[in-house]
Amino acid sequence: MRESRSLGRALGLTLGSAALWGIAHLWAGRTKTGLVLAGVYVGLLATAIAMITSFRSLAYSLLVRPGWLVGMVIGTLAVAVLWSGVIVSSYRSVRPSRLHGARRWWGIALVSGLCALVATPLMYASRLAYLSQDLVTSVFTADPLAFYNGRAGADPLTAKKRLNILLVGTDAAKNRPGARTDSVTVASIDTRTGKAVLFGLPRNLEHVPFPPGPARDAFPDGFTGDGAASPGLLNEIYQWAEDNPYMAPDLPDGKRGITVLRSTVSGILGLPIDYYAMVDMKGFAQIIDAIGGVTVTVKEDIVYGTYRDGLVKAGTRKLSGAEALWFGRSRTDSDDYVRMSRQKCLLNAIAKQADPLTVLGGFDHITSATKRYVSTDIPQSLLPALLNLSEKVRLSHITSLQFVPPLINTVHPDWPFIRTRVEETLTNGKPPAIHNPTPSRHEASSQASPSTSVANDAVSLDSACE
Repeated sequence: MRESRSLGRALGLTLGSAALWGIAHLWAGRTKTGLVLAGVYVGLLATAIAMITSFRSLAYSLLVRPGWLVGMVIGTLAVAVLWSGVIVSSYRSVRPSRLHGARRWWGIALVSGLCALVATPLMYASRLAYLSQDLVTSVFTADPLAFYNGRAGADPLTAKKRLNILLVGTDAAKNRPGARTDSVTVASIDTRTGKAVLFGLPRNLEHVPFPPGPARDAFPDGFTGDGAASPGLLNEIYQWAEDNPYMAPDLPDGKRGITVLRSTVSGILGLPIDYYAMVDMKGFAQIIDAIGGVTVTVKEDIVYGTYRDGLVKAGTRKLSGAEALWFGRSRTDSDDYVRMSRQKCLLNAIAKQADPLTVLGGFDHITSATKRYVSTDIPQSLLPALLNLSEKVRLSHITSLQFVPPLINTVHPDWPFIRTRVEETLTNGKPPAIHNPTPSRHEASSQASPSTSVANDAVSLDSACE
């Protein structure tokens, strides 16, 4: 009976030492060791609490710095080993001197389980840090400022009033060669407030002007493609430049398409494009699944597929990756312009719902899909500032302005009108309503359908997507 009580007391002290290092050692008379362990534990605990509360933004920013992430991998594993060692040492200091048979193995099993209990979350955190480091170094580009920003904590966005990022969605279908950029959006973000405006360009813009250079020399009157198979739409420019090196002779394969598209969009909107991010639609669906789906308001049933393969039902509900993909890309019983509106609502929902805890829940799958299907030129040095800015965006209202009929004529667009509209939106928040250019004949017939009605002004996506 006495031995049983001694074992229970030893296990109780060991459990207490797992919660506060040093208790068992102090009880056993090993005062110096107990105080050192208690001091180390209090220091680690105070640091963790401070990072979670007072320095949360700093903690988030460290999650996208490769050097710090390597340190986190090593540090969390070291703490796991140290904590397990404290538990074992505590038990050895207070266990009964004579312990045999079932009681001995019972004590070993409980102590081993306790070690696993405290080490498992730390090992999981180490894995997250490893995955983050792999993602950052695989997708984002290294640059000379990375080391400076990592040490000094400098924010590269402090001197920039707005950050303009080109968001491109590609669709590499089996029935056609190459990739089409069916979704082209520029996110212009106020770096101080996080207020963002999404400028959407339709895939079927024609006679798109190229910036000065070989591309404009080849198409001085705007991009016209190569006959009926390639009528010269905006969504063809990316692949056309990739397939025709003369469009950008100084650039290698894999860089020409996005570079020509980026400079072209910049000229259309009259905005400098700082960076781009391009995602394949397959990867988009996988990322949505990884964060557990996305909740949107589907205003009416959406049929999808060439042969009406499925249905996204109306209502406010959580969509899976496949449903979200079709919500954003289906044109059955609809058109490009309504699809663009849904795409902006989808981006708005993701921006609002993809908080850090949600992302961590599916981080393994997110990193896998991102590495396979996302490309960008955003540098690693910008990621800490961009992460802080994304939190501001999540808490603010996102505005959208789509350059679609009846606002513009997609066959013969008024390019100065588009640039003026962009400037007015960014200057005043919302441009004044004005009479629109006359749409072309085929656009006018499309506009006759209520489903294609599009507001002429920039609108808040929170209200437009309800």
